[in-house]
Amino acid sequence: MPEGDTVFRTAAKLREALVGKTLTRCDIRVPRHATVDLTGQVVDEVLSRGKHLFIRVGEASIHSHLKMDGSWVIGGFRGPQHRIRIVLGTADTAAFGIDLGILDVLARDHDQDVVAHLGPDLLGPDWDPQRAAANLIAEPDRQLADALLDQRVMAGVGNVFANELCFVLGRGPDAPVGSLADPLRVVQRAREMLWVNRNRPNRIITGNTRRGQQFWVYGRAGEPCRRCRTPIRRDDSGDRIRYWCPNCQAA
Repeated sequence: MPEGDTVFRTAAKLREALVGKTLTRCDIRVPRHATVDLTGQVVDEVLSRGKHLFIRVGEASIHSHLKMDGSWVIGGFRGPQHRIRIVLGTADTAAFGIDLGILDVLARDHDQDVVAHLGPDLLGPDWDPQRAAANLIAEPDRQLADALLDQRVMAGVGNVFANELCFVLGRGPDAPVGSLADPLRVVQRAREMLWVNRNRPNRIITGNTRRGQQFWVYGRAGEPCRRCRTPIRRDDSGDRIRYWCPNCQAA
């Protein structure tokens, strides 16, 4: 599932493949931008901001968001062609935007306006733990999992990290943020989790690299808790699926 660490890593791949090179192909398969052709222009920068990506070419900025299923593939794509939303080609490679949840072409000078509402980026130069902690507890009655997923609080946490953070903190997903004894510790722990995974193709939260051992609770409904052996519970009645240990997260 694409989260802040995935987007950070994707930006690095695109940067390596495209920056400093002239586009020999620009095929944008979104009706409102279908006539945009940046062929002949040089890719100057690739930036990530939370879960958003920006590819800056001349006076334009290609803005994308992976949402739940999106990805950028370098080199070639052999899947169904209808899944391709954009192709950026150079003399020696190509980048394919697949199933992108958002794809826009913006004026480069104002491309950051679309992410101005976001909180501090957990993997960005604007990371500010004090500000993130203040954002987190701004609504004391709000459920912890919902607050962690709110990109206005801090940018980059998705559902995997939200569930895993709740477990590590020993709090249920529905615990009010006002009950947190140390909100600064919470946001710092979130930063640590994303930071150590920013260059990993496979996320590891538990520290155990063996297959099937990477997560504490996420995706483990009915399986025994790794700490106390109580079966992990799952709730899919809301917008996001929640996983938790009713014993370890009883506080």
